Amino acid sequence: MENRYPQKPGLDFILKQAFFYWNKTLIYQLKFSVIYFAIFFTAFFFFASKYGILDQQQELMEAFQVSTEAYLQKAQALGQTENSQYFSYAFLGILVFLYPLNLGLFQIFRKVDLNEKPEIGDLFVGYNGFNFFKYAAFYLFWFMIYMMTFRLVILPFVWVCITIFVAPIMFFMNKTIFESISLNFKALKMYFLEIFVCVMVAVIFKYIGFALFLIGGLFTFPFWNAMIYSLYKTIFTEKE
Repeated sequence: MENRYPQKPGLDFILKQAFFYWNKTLIYQLKFSVIYFAIFFTAFFFFASKYGILDQQQELMEAFQVSTEAYLQKAQALGQTENSQYFSYAFLGILVFLYPLNLGLFQIFRKVDLNEKPEIGDLFVGYNGFNFFKYAAFYLFWFMIYMMTFRLVILPFVWVCITIFVAPIMFFMNKTIFESISLNFKALKMYFLEIFVCVMVAVIFKYIGFALFLIGGLFTFPFWNAMIYSLYKTIFTEKE
């Protein structure tokens, strides 16, 4: 693949294309969310129970009733316990395990382009063979950098933009993590405005379903992937 230089895509085209992919595959958006949240909450409550996090929450509520200062002191003390640290590792493990599920939607969008019929099994393409370890390693790397920059306000957003195409580049172009970041950075320099606006729209739409329609969030939650694929397909072109 190579970038489509010097032409620039129109924002309206990218947005319409993203909504097209999302709308065209709504049933798979729903299946994605159901699978994602079923695994997430099952694992979350299992580890929360295993490491006593639910009991800690009760202690925090009792401290909060005393004073805000007591709450903060209790939260700091509980956060330093061995069980809290184990739970943090387990929580990260859940997110890492679930990340490759996103690659399944890219596979489905590609099938839409090829006029092929998607299948439920396509959602798990990110878990095939070495794929799981490749994408899990990328997400772990991504998440660690993200958390290190989290308190710096702007840098987390910059990190998201610098890595927004890494997963599809790795998936469709078979590049390494750092090769993908390099290609992503080149695209970001040329298409910054388009990427910035699309990221904002994707984030808002991703969570608006939960805020306004509750169950509708199961449909809007995966929209982020449709936006990434639309940008990726517009900015990059395949070349044998």
